Amino acid sequence: MNTEALKSKNLLDTTHTAAAALFAQTEYPWEVLPLIKGFVSALGKTLDANEYTEIAPEVWVHKSVKIAPTASLNGPCIIGEGTEVRQCAFVRGSALIGAHCVIGNSTEVKNSIIFDNCEVPHYNYVGDSVLGFHAHMGAGSILSNIKADKKNVTIAFEGEKIQTGLRKMGAVLGDYVDLGCNSVCNPGSVIGPRTNLYPLSFVRGFVPADHVYKKQGETAEKHYD
Repeated sequence: MNTEALKSKNLLDTTHTAAAALFAQTEYPWEVLPLIKGFVSALGKTLDANEYTEIAPEVWVHKSVKIAPTASLNGPCIIGEGTEVRQCAFVRGSALIGAHCVIGNSTEVKNSIIFDNCEVPHYNYVGDSVLGFHAHMGAGSILSNIKADKKNVTIAFEGEKIQTGLRKMGAVLGDYVDLGCNSVCNPGSVIGPRTNLYPLSFVRGFVPADHVYKKQGETAEKHYD
């Protein structure tokens, strides 16, 4: 089975994250998930103190970051230049959030890598996930990260199940992916770059790049003039 479409190099432009080295030592994006905590903790200690402030134990934020007073940030986490963390956002830790991102009101993030220029702006849950450059989650969209039966997550791909070996895995959103409002990505969802999902979408498994996802089993290829 050819799994090239699932590899990090075909989903994500790693020049737009401080975690490029982490992706370089793995092949598939979900392989970075168990490594995030240690990576963020080590990287934070190397950041330039002229640019970043450690505002709490292992919570490093760029001096240009805007943080609402009601936001809760827990380490280890790094928040990049120009990012905005809005009211009641909850970063639970093990999070690497890039530059010029939006972590919106009542959004929860844990054990995830969020690339530059990514927006999770309204009532979103991002758990054990990777969000690519310029990815966007519509209001209320959720990346579910654990199966109801608590078994290890698999990825449905071309009629087969790819074993991740992980009990918790949310989604991988490729670069420029756009999730419609109130969509749910089930554990082990992988969305190819530049794909759009309709509002209220219910997603399981792999959705290829450059498509419009309407509902399970119905996608349409995008055409560019």
